Amino acid sequence: MFTKWLTEGSFKKASAVLLGAALIFTSGCSLLPDEDKEEVLPAIVPPQISKKPEYEVTTTTLESKTSSTGKMISLQEETLYFTLDGKRLKELNVKAGQKVTAGQVIGSLDVDDLKKQLRSDKLTFQTDEIQMKDTLRKRDEMDPVAFELAKIAFEEKRQKLVDSQAEIDKAVITAPFTGTVVSLNVMKGDLIKAYDPVCIIANTSQLTAAAKLTEDELKGISIGMPVVVDINNVGQIKGKVKQLPVIENDDQNQGNGGNGGNGGNPNGGTTRPERPEDFLTVELEKMPKDVTRGTLLSISIITQRKENVIVIPPSTLRTIGSRTYVQVVDSDGSKREVDVEVGQQTSTEIEILKGLTPGQKVVGR
Repeated sequence: MFTKWLTEGSFKKASAVLLGAALIFTSGCSLLPDEDKEEVLPAIVPPQISKKPEYEVTTTTLESKTSSTGKMISLQEETLYFTLDGKRLKELNVKAGQKVTAGQVIGSLDVDDLKKQLRSDKLTFQTDEIQMKDTLRKRDEMDPVAFELAKIAFEEKRQKLVDSQAEIDKAVITAPFTGTVVSLNVMKGDLIKAYDPVCIIANTSQLTAAAKLTEDELKGISIGMPVVVDINNVGQIKGKVKQLPVIENDDQNQGNGGNGGNGGNPNGGTTRPERPEDFLTVELEKMPKDVTRGTLLSISIITQRKENVIVIPPSTLRTIGSRTYVQVVDSDGSKREVDVEVGQQTSTEIEILKGLTPGQKVVGR
C-alpha cells in the first residue's frame, strides 16, 4: 500500500516536471531574436546613353531684319522758341492741345525796356538827321575824309535803330503753319532762356511711323525696303522705308540718335528738340484709325529676303579650324560627316549653300 502510493506520487511529480520543462523550452524559443531575412536587391540596369537630337533639312523663306523701337510722329511739326535771352513771358495765347492757324501769335516777351530805349534813340536820330542835312550842304567845303567819317557815323546810328527794332520783333513768336499745340513747356511770367523750347506745333493729319537708328544700324538699309510695323493696341501693318535720317556730326559724337549736345544753340546747355529729319520714317500701306502722335511702336526692316533656302538649326553646325561640317544620318542609321558651305544666318536658322539636300537628317549637339 505504501509502495503503490510512492509510485503514483512519483509519476505525478515526473509529469509535472516534464510539463514545466516543455513550457520553459517553448517560451525560451520565443525570446530568441528572429533570424535576418535575406535582403532583396533591385536589378542593376546599365544607364542608357542619351541619343542626340536629329533634325530634318528643310527649305524656307529666310529674312534678315534690323529692328528698333519708335513712335508715331508728324511729318510737319516745329519746335518754337525765342531767341531773346533773359526776358519774362508777358503773354501766352495758347494751351496744350489747342488748334492754331498759320501766323497766329503764340506768345510774347516783356520788352518794354527795349521799346523805351528805341523811342529815345529815334528822337536823338532826328537831331542827327538835321545835322546830316547840314553836312551834305557843306560837303564841298569839307575835307573829303571828314565828310566820309560823318556819313559813316550817321549810317551807324541809322543801323542801330534797325537792329533795335529787329530785337523787339524777336519778342513775338507765331505759328508757322496750321496745326495743333502738342507740347507746351512754359507758363506766363516765366523767365525765358534763348532757344529753350516753348511749344511744339504739329500737323496731326500727317502722321507716320518713325524710329531712331544709330549709324551702324543704318548700314545696309535703303529707301524702299519692306518694313513690318507693330503699333501698340493696333497690331502689325506692312510698309516700306520712306526716308532715312540725317546724321549730323554732333549726333554721331553723342551716339543717341539726335538728342545730344546743344543742337546749334549758341548759348549751349540745351538739348536740341527732335525733328522729323532725325528719324527713319515708314510709309504704311494703310493708316490705322485713332492713332495719335507719340503712340509707341516697333519696326522690323527686312534687309535681305531669300525664297526656298535650304536651312538647318544652328545647333547642328560644327566647326574644326577652318572646316565647317555636319553629321548626316543615313537611311541605315549610320552617321557620316559632310562638309557644308554656309550662307545667310539668323538666330534660329542657317542657310546651306552647298553640301545638303532637303529631306536629309542631321545630328544636333
